[in-house]
Amino acid sequence: MQPIKVEICGINTSKLKVLKESEKEELLRRVKAGDKIAREKLINGNLRLILSIIKRFANRGENPDDLFQVGCIGLIKSIDNFDVGQGVRFSTYAVPMIIGEIRRHLRDNNSIRVARSMRDTAYKAMQVKEALVHRNSKEPTVEEVAKEMGISKEEVVLALEAIVDPVSLQEPVYSDGGDTIYVMDQIKDSGDENDWLDEISMKEAIKALNERERRILNLRFMKGKTQMEVAAEIGISQAQVSRLEKGAIDRIKKDM
Repeated sequence: MQPIKVEICGINTSKLKVLKESEKEELLRRVKAGDKIAREKLINGNLRLILSIIKRFANRGENPDDLFQVGCIGLIKSIDNFDVGQGVRFSTYAVPMIIGEIRRHLRDNNSIRVARSMRDTAYKAMQVKEALVHRNSKEPTVEEVAKEMGISKEEVVLALEAIVDPVSLQEPVYSDGGDTIYVMDQIKDSGDENDWLDEISMKEAIKALNERERRILNLRFMKGKTQMEVAAEIGISQAQVSRLEKGAIDRIKKDM
């Protein structure tokens, strides 16, 4: 049996410190006041968070040391950009940032060649999107991003699609206990003549949900966001998102 690796980038992961939430809050306040020592302690105290995230990318064949270093960049960006006055837990904000940084790294090293100009357009679009979210406190539309960049929405869509990693049909998209839904389970059978009846029933069932539930389902299944990303956008915990999402889906199934 192969021994479990406890050292990554020269760091003994078995001895990493885990900060309490109160300690994180205090360090974040000191960081915002310019305390460099507090910043270093906050980085070291969140390295376990990076380890838990890079496990999601273990099947990509990437060097874990490289992913860990990229995750550290995402963590540092999270610390530097976190607003202590928002009332959101730091991990809720940091996890999507770290995942995003790792995904950008994987896209940059994708074996499928993408034209440099298109890659630059895609990254510019992501930067504009983040800026618009920060400015307007809501997710921008493709049209808004395109207008800000001075290009057509088709160019934005094509550029973003070009850098998306290919997805396996066997990749899980949702798991509730022992029941797992895979990508292939969501592929529509265009030959089913009863699809339009199902669509009408689903629309009526969705109308019965409250505004927050509808927003969560829209972000999760229409915009493809993770539960952590939805939690950061709405300002609640990932556990709450999971509970609300499951409750909404169960009610839709019951109404249909």
